[in-house]
Amino acid sequence: MNSRHIMAAFPPTADAQVTLANWRQHPFSEWAFRNVRELLPTANIARSREPTSLSFAQAYLEDVAFANPRGETIDVGEALRTSHTDGFVVSHRGRIVAEWYAHGLTPDAPHLIFSVSKSIAGTLAGILVDRGKLDPDAPVTQYIPEMRGSVYGDGCTVRHLLDMSVGIHFDEDYMAREGDVINYRRSTGWEPFDATVPPTHLRQYLQTLRPDGKPHGHAFHYVSTNTDVLGWVYERACGMSYARIVSHYLWEPMGAEHDAYITVDSRGAARVAGGICATVRDLARFGEMMRNHGVSNGRQVVPSRWIHDIRHNGNAEAWSRGDLTKVFPNGNYRSKWYTIERGQTPFAAIGIHGQWVYIDPANETVIARVSSQALPMDLDLDHMWLRGYRAIASRLSGKA
Repeated sequence: MNSRHIMAAFPPTADAQVTLANWRQHPFSEWAFRNVRELLPTANIARSREPTSLSFAQAYLEDVAFANPRGETIDVGEALRTSHTDGFVVSHRGRIVAEWYAHGLTPDAPHLIFSVSKSIAGTLAGILVDRGKLDPDAPVTQYIPEMRGSVYGDGCTVRHLLDMSVGIHFDEDYMAREGDVINYRRSTGWEPFDATVPPTHLRQYLQTLRPDGKPHGHAFHYVSTNTDVLGWVYERACGMSYARIVSHYLWEPMGAEHDAYITVDSRGAARVAGGICATVRDLARFGEMMRNHGVSNGRQVVPSRWIHDIRHNGNAEAWSRGDLTKVFPNGNYRSKWYTIERGQTPFAAIGIHGQWVYIDPANETVIARVSSQALPMDLDLDHMWLRGYRAIASRLSGKA
């Protein structure tokens, strides 16, 4: 199927129709990831009334070279064209130096960012802690008594949610066609209706999850439901919907230029773990704020100490016992953010299908990339682009 024919007729032919059965499959995803609102119910995340202005200083980066998965030399231009990249923005010292779009995406069109959404949630925690609305060491049941009897009710704290160290029985296998991930997605509305399965909704499903026998805090175990519970904690702490929380405490004060939005289930519960859609420029604004110690347009939006904690803390032993050491062998995870290499400055927000916000404070560089990569996790492509991000940062800092 040629992606240009997808959803192009009125009505589309059967083989060009995007549905809940195929929307995360390539090439349908090229259309779906920038048109999520036409597939799923959503809640709006309002933009700022005073957007942070962008400045531009064009730099030629298409010839920056690095190794592809076969060990051959590739440059940025070819990598963009051959890796299903939909949007790409590079910022250096606060100015946009490169911008690139494909597959129908435009600067003002939101794109699904999958688990970059988690890093937004982790950033919000610092703001809510600073406002006295959230205690990261409190038990989850202090905010959600309904979690008693689930894995989240037996000694599980907000910090365990933030750091993905819940001792939960859950297999986050994105390629599975049955089991945990399918049941979870079905509760969020991301899967087609199945008449053979009793209907459920997200908050109901979260209360059914059980422990794996390991103590909370022992190991990094990447499970998306932890972040959905975290969002529910925020709602109880703030007395407002998650979409409103994102807008009020982050999107508006950060100076976002465009509305974002988030998918919701049949009861209006937000898919906090992976349902936000945002423009690439606003992702670059978000990354620049994080690079700048939480300051955007002269305003302290996120406490600098929270960002310092993200970059310098985290449990290396828990990471080493975890399930993503093949991605970053010497990495770390703190408050929904990845440290790429312990002892080095880059940190990142990462989502499946190729979504990134890469921040390199030492080289004063931020790179936001959205994609419709065919595989949810493609380590060859992700590691290729990680080499590319490093090469771009080196070029911009004059080290290459």
